[in-house]
Amino acid sequence: RNSELIAMKSTSWIDIGALFGFLAVAAGAFGAHALKSKLPPDLLSTFEAGARYQMFHALALVLLGIMAQSLVSPMLEWSGRFFVGGIILFSGSLYLLALTGISALGALTPLGGLCFMMGWVLLAIGVYRG
Repeated sequence: RNSELIAMKSTSWIDIGALFGFLAVAAGAFGAHALKSKLPPDLLSTFEAGARYQMFHALALVLLGIMAQSLVSPMLEWSGRFFVGGIILFSGSLYLLALTGISALGALTPLGGLCFMMGWVLLAIGVYRG
């Protein structure tokens, strides 16, 4: 029963990472093709940064899912949660900032960056203690 639960959790992180990876590729293509002629270079660069960081952390979620197949740690679970929160806050705020020009949305970006950093710290702790 415990091995079924571990397999379910690891598959979930892999699925979530794959979904965010797919969406990062779609966002990158959207930025490169649909937005290239519509946004000024600084906002296009902002949008691309959101897609890049989303992809990095989508891959981190897939890695987390693979590691969760052999390591059981609440730290790994929290790491995944922070990565997801980081993608939503960091990448999401950059996408919205680039598309709307509302600079106040940039206030969310550092919170997403903190989520990313916490995710990496918790991943390291989970592996170390695992």
